[in-house]
Amino acid sequence: MKTGPLPRHLLSFLLLMLISLPLHADHLIMVRAHKPLAATLGQLRQAIQKQGYTVSRVDMVNIGLLGMGYTSNKYRAVFFGKAGELDELAQKYPRLVPYLPLRIAVFAEGDSTLLVTINPSTYGSFLPAEKPAELLNRWQKDIEEILSHVSR
Repeated sequence: MKTGPLPRHLLSFLLLMLISLPLHADHLIMVRAHKPLAATLGQLRQAIQKQGYTVSRVDMVNIGLLGMGYTSNKYRAVFFGKAGELDELAQKYPRLVPYLPLRIAVFAEGDSTLLVTINPSTYGSFLPAEKPAELLNRWQKDIEEILSHVSR
């Protein structure tokens, strides 16, 4: 039986499937949504709320970028969490405070939008042995579900 290179359309299909999956690189979770920034932000808010979190604010990151020479208005940071949960963690683990609330960076790239966040399980590496591993793992799964919903 002769085997040769994959047909071009099959290879293209596989690449497209991989692009839409959450990627993990250097403690990041990243997806691409094939829709404009505004539509992606609306869908992201809905997905966050569906997972039981509250969006606390959406910052226009481009204000800070202007000072560094960037002229785009296509960058946002979406902050979210569960108020009681975040307050409890801040009391018990003050080292987590700079990383709370959870956040997702959103930026337009051509006709699509990229969403990137830090994998919450990364925070466990600088917490004491009794770290809230169960909570950090739940956050990771919730964020992956949120980003998966937005990238569909």
